[in-house]
Amino acid sequence: MNYLNTKNATETVSFKEATLRGLASRKGLFIPESIPSLPQEFFSEITTLSDHEIAAEVMAPFVEPSIKRQVLEKIVSETLSFPTPVVKLDKSISVLELFHGPTMAFKDVGARFIARCMSEFTDNSGPVKVIVATSGDTGSAVAHGFHNVEGVEVYILFPKNKVSPFQEQQMTTLGGNINALEVDGTFDDCQALAKKALNDAAIKKEARISSANSINTARFLPQMIYYFLAYKQIRSELNDRQWFVSVPSGNFGNLTAGLYAKKMGLPVDQFIAANNANDTFFNYWKSGDYLPKPSVETYSNAMDVGTPSNFERIMHLYNSDHSKLKKDICSATYSDKETLEMIEVTYRKNQYILDPHGAVGLLALQKFMAPEVMGTFLATAHPRKFESVIQKVIPEFPSNAANLTKSEKAHIKNDYLSFRDILLA
Repeated sequence: MNYLNTKNATETVSFKEATLRGLASRKGLFIPESIPSLPQEFFSEITTLSDHEIAAEVMAPFVEPSIKRQVLEKIVSETLSFPTPVVKLDKSISVLELFHGPTMAFKDVGARFIARCMSEFTDNSGPVKVIVATSGDTGSAVAHGFHNVEGVEVYILFPKNKVSPFQEQQMTTLGGNINALEVDGTFDDCQALAKKALNDAAIKKEARISSANSINTARFLPQMIYYFLAYKQIRSELNDRQWFVSVPSGNFGNLTAGLYAKKMGLPVDQFIAANNANDTFFNYWKSGDYLPKPSVETYSNAMDVGTPSNFERIMHLYNSDHSKLKKDICSATYSDKETLEMIEVTYRKNQYILDPHGAVGLLALQKFMAPEVMGTFLATAHPRKFESVIQKVIPEFPSNAANLTKSEKAHIKNDYLSFRDILLA
């Protein structure tokens, strides 16, 4: 499989080069030159396959020949070292729990996969400096996924006072090859710094740089896997019903991965892009006008993105045809107040505790449910990561504050030259 640049159709690279470079030239994103269809037998026999067999089958067309099948099987076995269970809330709604990995967030899958790919691709030409901007969960997942990976130095940019204490601890207490940088600004500011560095010709002359955000193909593509694993678990219960999947969405890597899975043949009838107050995509879905705007702070902070990077990949997938996109995707947006109400109602009704992102996902799913539909929403993080939010409506939710340890971080202004100096030090 070769990869194309969304901003320069003549630029073609291998999976290895796309992974190591992270961002394409002209600030473009790398996308697969095609999306293969999986044979019908794969879906009819999916319940007989192991999770690792499913993952290898899904990923093989995208990584070969850069990664051989035997190496891929080892990578997916190490990536999926934890379960991704589907839990029923009632006869029609289930939740795909993606918080059973080491940092208790869905990004553990993509982070562990890309870390192992990077390790496979590094050589004696010097370390790769991996840059990542985070609104919360990406940073912690990348920190743990890359910790002590030889030949890789990681720089995590996160916005000051806009991640939870638990999230901050996860990305600032490892040390070693993990460098946590607290930025005076928003996630969008952090993302802008990261993208500027990835396009800085002077830095590229001095160091090998890449990204571990979902702008990197090796980060977002493996997120396809758990949609297939969810289907394996709910297939026998569909009984000719339509399957709707609701995805809490920020930078839209997770939804993009789901759309790729659908293009490969996964029988999802409708995806739902669940937005918080950062509703850039929702407004596009509603009007056809894409108008990025500054992000605002919410309780579901991993979704606090005003300019979602993967919108570009989604546009390419649908040839910028708004009407075609709307056939596959619905969207809705919810406030912090509605988020809290859903957390409380679900706990009292189902004895199930949602994190703020999952709550937004469930709200959006319920909006589009119908009698002939079976719905699944993604719980993208463990509620423990957002205890101060949960305790607003569930006061008895236990606190983890006493277990937080001292962090190691550097503080920088929202200034590119300051960040550049750190990268070149």
